[in-house]
Amino acid sequence: MTANADFAFRASARRTLDLEQQAVAALAAKLSDDFDRACQLILTCQGRVVVTGMGKSGHIARKIAATLASTGTPAFFVHPGEASHGDLGMITPKDVVLALSNSGETSEVTALLPLLKRMGTPLVSMTGRPGSTLARHAEAHLDAGVEREACPLDLAPTSSTTAALALGDALAVALLEARGFTAEEFALSHPGGSLGRRLLLKVEDLMHGGDRLPSVPLGSPLRDALLEITRQGLGFTCVVDGANRLVGVYTDGDLRRTLDQHGDLRPLRVDDVMTRGGKRVRPGMLAAEAVKIMEDNRITALAVVDDDDRPIGALHMHDLLSSGVI
Repeated sequence: MTANADFAFRASARRTLDLEQQAVAALAAKLSDDFDRACQLILTCQGRVVVTGMGKSGHIARKIAATLASTGTPAFFVHPGEASHGDLGMITPKDVVLALSNSGETSEVTALLPLLKRMGTPLVSMTGRPGSTLARHAEAHLDAGVEREACPLDLAPTSSTTAALALGDALAVALLEARGFTAEEFALSHPGGSLGRRLLLKVEDLMHGGDRLPSVPLGSPLRDALLEITRQGLGFTCVVDGANRLVGVYTDGDLRRTLDQHGDLRPLRVDDVMTRGGKRVRPGMLAAEAVKIMEDNRITALAVVDDDDRPIGALHMHDLLSSGVI
């Protein structure tokens, strides 16, 4: 077969997208009491959701299992062919099985029905045919039927797999909302991703403390403050009173203003030119909150203080960048 250089590729793509969009849009009208029953079965499940499917439906089933697992519903995928050859032992009566098959007659999937019934494991089916074997033997059936595939031959699973994927997402999100699943809980199952870093890392995990904390006493010559900024390399220094409480900060930006306003820096003390008060954060604050304070105030570093306003650390924008928080 030779390629046609004049073929209307974009027109074909638009037709495919239109058909798949229509297939997804039609799902809302197909939602019934069975969707509620499926959600209740899963919410009251004492085990896990075992998702299964063959061929293209199996690929969609894997994705649905992954989405459920990452949004608060413990789930995993079992290949139906392997289930009949030993992997059925992974399924228990406390689980719920979610089985996908567009026809509802896939032999590898329907072969599991007698075994699931014998174990008493609840079955939720997702098919394109409400009258199919799989649909009739399920405690709840999710109708993912489509009028036609986007494939011009109406053969390759296209619209049907898109619809099943969207319906799986709808199920996962409904369960997520019913559980009151939070962003922090999501982050716990995604610790290696950027979201996990933003939601789990705290200021105390990234701050510089001990000998790396830049600090000078109130009344110090400005020269000492500049030396401290240079020595620590964080772009600022804390200024503390006799009780070691934070009374201000002196930054690179303050130095530029000092140079504009004073011809001779030698007689100046840090008290004369520091930013009184200064922005500060607590060690238990989320690093993402510290980012917002920096962005809102256009600063690159923050003092970290304890409950008595005594500096215990310093946080720099570079630390947030290198950790992946921003």
